[in-house]
Amino acid sequence: MASPSFCLFAALLALVSWQAIASDPSPLQDFCVADKHSPVLVNGFACLDPKYVTADHFFKAAMLDTPRKTNKVGSNVTLINIPGLNTLGISIARIDYAPLGQNPPHTHPRATEILTVLEGILHVGFVTSNPNNTLFSKVLNKGDVFVFPVGLIHFQFNPNPHQPAVAIAALSSQNPGAITIANAVFGSKPPISDEVLAKAFQVEKGTIDWLQAQFWENNHY
Repeated sequence: MASPSFCLFAALLALVSWQAIASDPSPLQDFCVADKHSPVLVNGFACLDPKYVTADHFFKAAMLDTPRKTNKVGSNVTLINIPGLNTLGISIARIDYAPLGQNPPHTHPRATEILTVLEGILHVGFVTSNPNNTLFSKVLNKGDVFVFPVGLIHFQFNPNPHQPAVAIAALSSQNPGAITIANAVFGSKPPISDEVLAKAFQVEKGTIDWLQAQFWENNHY
């Protein structure tokens, strides 16, 4: 039988290991500018030789003050890619919402998100995991901030029928990923069996076939 001290050590090791993989790994140097031309395949991007790094690798004229055109769900998510962010575990995006537009239910598998409303009003929320599936929601005004925990399904909706809204999102990964629920379930390639989805959603197969026939537009750019 293992000794109590060994069991305690194993438990602590497991806890430390879990924390280590819960987000992007910590950098082991001042920076690791992404070398997108490198043939080396790593988790992220290989580092550009520091002697070739300039200030421009940490800069982008992103025009975050410029409105973006929204799609048929009424939103546009513009994730800003900067080579200098490689390995630093953070990213930023501008989100534009048309009147009555939404950033539909989605999840970021690798990042917590903190959202700041710059203009307009937003109804936002996230849903906890099984078995409770509790909805936490709030109406945000200009200047308000809301947090979406990593991996949880969340959404934003502009309830104003006359005015657009704008928000800035900061995410705790250089590559947070985005899985839009409707797109993934009804727009997968190849499609998920309509028999599987009909039983999962407890509807007729014809309803599933109709949903799968729609064009599921991506609003993350």
